[in-house]
Amino acid sequence: MEMVDVTVFYLEMLSPSRRDVPAPRDGLSVVQIPAPSVSDYRRLYNAVGQDYHWLSRRKLSDAELAAVIQNPLNELHVLHVAGIPAGFAELDRRQPDEIELVQFGLTREFIGQGLGKWFLQWTIDKAWSYRPRRFWLHTCSLDHPAALPNYLQAGFVLYQEEAIRREL
Repeated sequence: MEMVDVTVFYLEMLSPSRRDVPAPRDGLSVVQIPAPSVSDYRRLYNAVGQDYHWLSRRKLSDAELAAVIQNPLNELHVLHVAGIPAGFAELDRRQPDEIELVQFGLTREFIGQGLGKWFLQWTIDKAWSYRPRRFWLHTCSLDHPAALPNYLQAGFVLYQEEAIRREL
């Protein structure tokens, strides 16, 4: 097992950001998938996260993963471009008064087209529609180089940073 040094960035938003982010193209839709199947979730998770060494959900057994993703307070929103799944956002609403953006990203073929900025704002608007006290996430130095700048530009504020060693 290969170990690497990683910087983890914790970001939060304590009030809604008000940005007008026009859709970069026609044919965009976001579909909520209530109680997704484990196999569908894993396929999407791997399509988005494989290049960035996403591990958290891969480490869970099918039963553990099903318990999380099929909870009604855990939401899976899939971005579609002309009907093709292009990425997803996962909102965890299980803690009172706060929402965590657990996963967020695009599949490789849709990166660099302005979709991430638009989809992130869609996700922010969706999260704040529940009126949480706090909306937060963490990202790390293994994620796409645009991830942290995109979150900061969207109005998230860095509140903690830590250096860790983890497996690839």
